[in-house]
Amino acid sequence: MSRTTILWSLFALQAACCAYFLYDITIDLFWPAAAGALVESDVIEGVVTLALFLGLAFTGNELRQVQTRQTALEEQIRVASGAFAEVLDARFAEWKLTEAERAVAVLAIKGYSVAEMADLRDTRQGTIKAQCAAVYRKADVSGRLQLLSLFLDDLMADTLVPAMRSGS
Repeated sequence: MSRTTILWSLFALQAACCAYFLYDITIDLFWPAAAGALVESDVIEGVVTLALFLGLAFTGNELRQVQTRQTALEEQIRVASGAFAEVLDARFAEWKLTEAERAVAVLAIKGYSVAEMADLRDTRQGTIKAQCAAVYRKADVSGRLQLLSLFLDDLMADTLVPAMRSGS
């Protein structure tokens, strides 16, 4: 069960409790059991009902805002994911990488070791090392971390992923 489902379930439970107390206070006010007088417990129930209702309103508003922020963040992630693929393709084309070098570059960015890349690509480690060296040379970087930082710099540019709206 997702966190959002749990929160909305708790909200529904809180709303049910509020409705029960509202019903109970209404019965006590309009059809009093004792000779038409409000008793202390009726006043307490009224205060509790009011507090529960205010809490319900606040919780509902907060849940709505959290869902709005979550939707905006999911959209940013979607944009960033698509943008990352576009940035990779543009840079790889700019550097004139071969298909094998592109595949090795992606694996290097993902953090695979030379041995893991060799296994995945079904080739020798020496070949992978040579392909990595070619990628780094063409990208004008000294290694994997600098290669990754090139793409992170592009993704963190203000124009690539629009900032969340203020107040969200």
